[in-house]
Amino acid sequence: MTDSTRTTSPTRRNVLRGAAAVAAAGGLAGTGVGAGPAAAAQRPTRTRHFPFLEGAFKPVTEELTAFDLPVTGRIPRELSGRYLRTGPNVLGLEDPRAHHWMLGDGMVHGVRLREGRAEWYRNRWVRSSQVARKLGEPYPGPVPPDDFPCNTHVIPHRGRILALQESGPLPYELDDELNTVGTYDFRGTLEGAFTAHTKFDVHAGELHAIAYYPTWDHVRHLVVDPAGRVSRSTRIPVADAPMIHDFALTEHYVIILDMPVTFDPAGAERGDIVPYVWNDRHPARVGVLPRAGGTVRWFEVDPVYYSHTLNAYEEGSNLVVDMTNFDAPFLVAGNGSGGPYSPGTPRLDRWTVDLRQGRVRTRTLDDRPQEFPRVNEALVSRRHRYGYSAASAEMAVAYQAVDGNPPPDRAFSNALIKHDLLRGTSQVHRLPRGAAASEAVFVPSDPCDGRAAEDDGYAIAYVHNPERGASDLVILAAQDFTGEPVARIHLPGRVPLGFHGSWIPDA
Repeated sequence: MTDSTRTTSPTRRNVLRGAAAVAAAGGLAGTGVGAGPAAAAQRPTRTRHFPFLEGAFKPVTEELTAFDLPVTGRIPRELSGRYLRTGPNVLGLEDPRAHHWMLGDGMVHGVRLREGRAEWYRNRWVRSSQVARKLGEPYPGPVPPDDFPCNTHVIPHRGRILALQESGPLPYELDDELNTVGTYDFRGTLEGAFTAHTKFDVHAGELHAIAYYPTWDHVRHLVVDPAGRVSRSTRIPVADAPMIHDFALTEHYVIILDMPVTFDPAGAERGDIVPYVWNDRHPARVGVLPRAGGTVRWFEVDPVYYSHTLNAYEEGSNLVVDMTNFDAPFLVAGNGSGGPYSPGTPRLDRWTVDLRQGRVRTRTLDDRPQEFPRVNEALVSRRHRYGYSAASAEMAVAYQAVDGNPPPDRAFSNALIKHDLLRGTSQVHRLPRGAAASEAVFVPSDPCDGRAAEDDGYAIAYVHNPERGASDLVILAAQDFTGEPVARIHLPGRVPLGFHGSWIPDA
């Protein structure tokens, strides 16, 4: 199947139009709730909640710029650069029933650090054609296929800042002050979809991606070379058009995680908000592709839904993958709550692919609710000892909400976690009630010091400050993880719970 099928097949814009049409008609697609007076009469009368539009998730309504931010503590002078994090921040929502958290318009939040000062904070929507239209701004040039305000990740690449989205949209390039430059296609070499989760191998100077698209009968492994061009595209046949949100990379292999969340053509035709379903007929499996080229080996596993990979490495004939997983079934479209649904909370697991024995061994490293695992980026595809993750009480509750109702009472906490995966221990930086924690990114003290310890640096994260009703950028010394933050940078507004980000050091 070629990319030309896009002209008549479902696209992200078609899905969004369908969702809006269904909501306007008075029903909510994909939830089992009927439309019309008879169905309405049968519904119990109660207050409807949309947890992904409330509390720590509530979208902000303004773009802010603030200079010389107040700080509690002292910002390390070696931190010179920008910390950027993106997430969905829906703009101009008229009916919450037409909304899904993962489809919110992307907004990037950034803090600029230099010489021990927090020079500025900015938050900016990614100016796709639809965001520009909502803001009454012109959109320069023709609108690309599957145009979308990328909301899932923001990365540095070859002197550029790229906002990323999976399954179709081109990345959007931003300038140093978070203004949108335009779409980016890797110097004209990207054909078709890209991904939200790339892996940059600093040793090879290569950026890797696994891309999928609803109408493809395959997924693609893409390699962007040191010149910034897509130098290789390998098509990997798969059935049922699975959602492949993340993947893993080792020194010699690409690890593809093919789980039972697949595209639903009938749902797309109906106008379901997110036409992906849990598919019991789709086998859960792990694929191993040699980076040098060759045939994919597939290994079956018990059905789960992986969320994000921490990192992967080789250990003899074994490939070790650390990742966060949800129990089955994972419902991307949720249970009427406006976001994903899981019967349990995500945990940190280790999967070991035994290439010699032809099997995958799985075990849980930490069963506490946690998400967004990160590693020292210099060790992507190489053996790591430490990992960092975030526990957010509101996210744990929202993921288990059904039709707007919270799950049975459970005591969730807010914390940042540092894992020592060599010793099998962890350190927990506990946060107050109401202090929702976003993903923690590791920043080395001196990225040029090849002899530095793996955890010689800082873990930085946006954390809601309930006393101020705004967010702080919290900087922890990674080697004193449970101690007081080195610095708390007080932002002028909230950073809603969202997705992923990067530290972008000055050149």
